[in-house]
Amino acid sequence: MRKKLILVGGVVSVSFLTACAPPGGSQSVKYVNPETSKPHTIALEYKDFQRAAVKLVQKMLKSGVLNHPHGGRYVLAVATIINDTTQRIDVDQLLSDIKSALLESGKVVISSAVSTTDQEKMLQEIRKLRGNQEFNQRTLPGKGQLIAPDYLLSGKILERSYYVGDKKYVEYYFILKLIDTKTGLIFWEGKEVIGKMAGDTASTW
Repeated sequence: MRKKLILVGGVVSVSFLTACAPPGGSQSVKYVNPETSKPHTIALEYKDFQRAAVKLVQKMLKSGVLNHPHGGRYVLAVATIINDTTQRIDVDQLLSDIKSALLESGKVVISSAVSTTDQEKMLQEIRKLRGNQEFNQRTLPGKGQLIAPDYLLSGKILERSYYVGDKKYVEYYFILKLIDTKTGLIFWEGKEVIGKMAGDTASTW
């Protein structure tokens, strides 16, 4: 009886290993270069976020809006980017790339003292800091050690699709705005468009 059990176990083990082995006996997994690889889907991919983030930050820095007159760094608050597409996407992925690129530029520091997901609520929350003793009132102007943001960064991702013959075209618009928190004026706005094409049955879901 024991020999039979061992034999059956051996057969199961061999079958399992055979099922897990890739066709041809060799692995086909490889690293992908996001800069040179072709898109895998008509939906948004990580490399799309990365490309949009880098280009938008480059445009913002080139505009000179973040060049501090005294050689210092501006304090930046970041609102969540609105996803106005048909996809369920993690906008924090895009924000992470944008914040990393801005911090590496040495032009800004990012405040974690003020946080909300809505642009208008963010501006309201910043204004409520007046009189809050935890904040440096000279930056509001105010008191304390926490520094009020000079700018608010907000954005949106839009999706537009259309058909030409048997082809489906999808355009993704990445939009960023830099808003002066004291006046509510938009000091800079940038847009980056990523277009994709596939068969008319392709889905962005």
